[in-house]
Amino acid sequence: MNVQVRYFASLRETLGSGETVADLPPGSTLATLRDALIARGGAHATALARSRSVRCALDQKMSEETAALRDGAEVAFFPPVTGG
Repeated sequence: MNVQVRYFASLRETLGSGETVADLPPGSTLATLRDALIARGGAHATALARSRSVRCALDQKMSEETAALRDGAEVAFFPPVTGG
């Protein structure tokens, strides 16, 4: 399964505007994706660390990390408060 990931606000400054994540296993959730990104280490591990508050949107709808992904989904990660 492949998903398009977009980053906003301070996450965008650290990780760039986005990326495609490929080869997620069937049944993956937003939590699975976040954990896979954290496992990359480096900037991903720091920016998306479980100790940090990060909000998620799935196909442009705010979602809990338990939400199931589908092939071709668009996922957005951003801090809980973003400015104009």
